[in-house]
Amino acid sequence: MWTICTVLITLLYPLVIWFGHGQIEPRWLAALLLLALATRLPALKISRIARWSVAGGLLLAAFAIWDNMLLPLKLYPVLVNCAMLAVFGYSLLSPPSIIERMARLRDPALPAAAVRYTRRVTQIWCVFFVVNGSIALGTALWASEAVWSLYTGVIAYVLMGLLFGIEFLFRVRFKRRIMAESHV
Repeated sequence: MWTICTVLITLLYPLVIWFGHGQIEPRWLAALLLLALATRLPALKISRIARWSVAGGLLLAAFAIWDNMLLPLKLYPVLVNCAMLAVFGYSLLSPPSIIERMARLRDPALPAAAVRYTRRVTQIWCVFFVVNGSIALGTALWASEAVWSLYTGVIAYVLMGLLFGIEFLFRVRFKRRIMAESHV
């Protein structure tokens, strides 16, 4: 239930900010950010990064309420990308990588080649979060609300979906190659 709420609010967040801009004061739009943060509360018990992410979000909401400015609300997608980069990046420094952990849920006995593959995929996601977060920051600072909303609410998700899809195709090919090599 919490996950569904988190996903819906995260997907709708940029669009609500865009449609609400000029109609609703930013301090009231900050309530949406507070709602988004509230959906992350269950993760606070298990993740230090979740705690820092929520603290950063609360700080952004506080600035939006205090100054009645939209910019802090537009920085939330940047914060999300930073948090995801922290999770994925930390897993590279403290193995197993996050993608390896997910892969081991399906196959606990991953071969060494699969471990290397999952590490590479984790690195690719880290690059994605750096680039995506940088573009989100650039649009928040220098683009119109419409451009920011289009990028953070549509284009970023399309790019994420493309990365998922491309990785899935590579994974299928990789598994076939591994299976072929193990039968030789």
